[in-house]
Amino acid sequence: MEISLKGQVALVTGASSGIGRAVAEAMAAAGAKVAVNYHSQPEEAEKVVAGVESAGGEAIAVEADVSEPRDVEAMFATVAQKYGAIDVVVANAGMQKDAAVAEMTLDDWRKVIDVNLTGQFLCAQAAIRQFRAQGQRPASKALGKLICMSSVHEVIPWAGHVNYAASKGGIASMMKTLAQEVAEDGIRVNGIAPGAIRTAINAEETEGEAAKALLKLIPYGRIGVAEDVANAAVWLASDLADYVVGATLFVDGGMTLYPEFRGNG
Repeated sequence: MEISLKGQVALVTGASSGIGRAVAEAMAAAGAKVAVNYHSQPEEAEKVVAGVESAGGEAIAVEADVSEPRDVEAMFATVAQKYGAIDVVVANAGMQKDAAVAEMTLDDWRKVIDVNLTGQFLCAQAAIRQFRAQGQRPASKALGKLICMSSVHEVIPWAGHVNYAASKGGIASMMKTLAQEVAEDGIRVNGIAPGAIRTAINAEETEGEAAKALLKLIPYGRIGVAEDVANAAVWLASDLADYVVGATLFVDGGMTLYPEFRGNG
């Protein structure tokens, strides 16, 4: 059974590195034309585009700060003008600014909420408007597909990361509310909640002795890779998941099973 996004256009935010990059590359490999959003890494975004094109796909890099309404509006307009429509939006852009609660600055609280939560709201709003305006397209059963990238910390508290955890908890409720509101239009809204995923940015936390400690929290016995999340995103965006609405897919090796309680039953 082939998972295909042929004839579709996917916009992935925060796609110049890590999970976003893997999602963009996987969407392109499945046949979609891909818009690679970036904010501060134009060279890396162009590398993603070049990789997609060398593999026979189509892609463009689009700069935008997802926490800025004008940037988001311009990004969607650029992609729609280039490719004629947008079928899939993966709201992936996010950040961390960690501190103990008593030391966290209001600026760091606001910045994380602005990017992680408000940024996803702005992209969701623009996506829904775009899906409705362009109407039904033959390549997809749904009018449009929106995937909100969350985290296991939408359900697992995370001391020292209160702004991040709050943003992810907000994404969980926002995603379900959006799905409830727009499902009748034929728009599918879902979420992905990754667990521990090894990327270049978090190498110190996922290698060596740190990895051994981390594995105690992962029943499946391995740290995830960005491709694990990307594969889930491609499936959620495809017609194979057409009856999946308002769901969060946890890609975490069982981290949300609270493995600390194994043997305490």
